[in-house]
Amino acid sequence: MEGGHIFAWTLQFETEIPGDAEEILVDGERAITAFKTLRDSAIFTDRRIIMRDAQGLTGKKVEMYSLPYSAIHMWSTENAGGMFDANAEVELWTKVGNIKINLGRKVDIRRFDRLIAQAVL
Repeated sequence: MEGGHIFAWTLQFETEIPGDAEEILVDGERAITAFKTLRDSAIFTDRRIIMRDAQGLTGKKVEMYSLPYSAIHMWSTENAGGMFDANAEVELWTKVGNIKINLGRKVDIRRFDRLIAQAVL
């Protein structure tokens, strides 16, 4: 993966929590918010980040990635530098490697930073 990242995701904007999200949550887990990705969504719960990745031409095959907040050792956020720099960036250092998250201009980088901080700290 580019730059030594095990995953690189792009979140476009905050959206409604998908209706079927409850099916993948464990007892007592609560969905907080969701972000639209290119083809699906990232769901932030009070315990983890769940990335839903629709695959193939029809998008019927879905791969799920689950990142427990307890696996995040450190993170950094970089806001967009100006009008020509459209995306902000987040990097998560985890037990298994680095994950890069690009945030579209409709995502509030400081709100995103607070979501991670409230879950990890």
